[in-house]
Amino acid sequence: MNAREEVLARIAAAHRIAPPPELGYEDISREYRTTSDSETAQLTELLIDRLVDYRALVRQCSADDLAAEIADALADRGAHTVVVPSGLDSLWTAGFSGSVLTDGLLAHYQRTVSELDSLGGVITGCAVAIAQTGTLILDGSPGQGRRVLTLIPDYHLCVVFADQIVADVPQALARLEPTRPLTMISGPSATSDIELNRVEGVHGPRTLEVIIVRGE
Repeated sequence: MNAREEVLARIAAAHRIAPPPELGYEDISREYRTTSDSETAQLTELLIDRLVDYRALVRQCSADDLAAEIADALADRGAHTVVVPSGLDSLWTAGFSGSVLTDGLLAHYQRTVSELDSLGGVITGCAVAIAQTGTLILDGSPGQGRRVLTLIPDYHLCVVFADQIVADVPQALARLEPTRPLTMISGPSATSDIELNRVEGVHGPRTLEVIIVRGE
């Protein structure tokens, strides 16, 4: 058997075991894992490992120290003016000495693309984080804002609480409302050309920094 015949044989075998086309959506087998035995600390360490592998910056703190940690992150970045979604908890930026602009969901409260591009960064929360894939998911909630808000600024500071971390994709999807505008972020924006030259910041922020707020 040559390579072509082997490939066609595998395709034919896959067709033979595939569900019949008339199988109803509700009858499709869903035997994938939907729970995890991992503790929060294990999931947190796995998420950090994935984020660092993707070249994201990671910090950890307690809930009481979150405002100070955000201020430290922005100071280390050298950011003087940042934008936040209108629903972000104002206490998060209480320790920041620079200017904090807001971006609303209604058109007349929204910053322009040019304005967003000129700012030092954006701060948001997230809906859920997937440890296995190192993915942060934003769903457009008031504390996360419009999708463009996290695509234009060159620096994105995202706050993740320990109880928002799940093991894998099925668990994450179970927490999400599928009709919301979901943005999935796995590390800073990056792409490679045919010669494998990596370029960052092409279709999103060049720098992603994540603050993980530990549980009590």
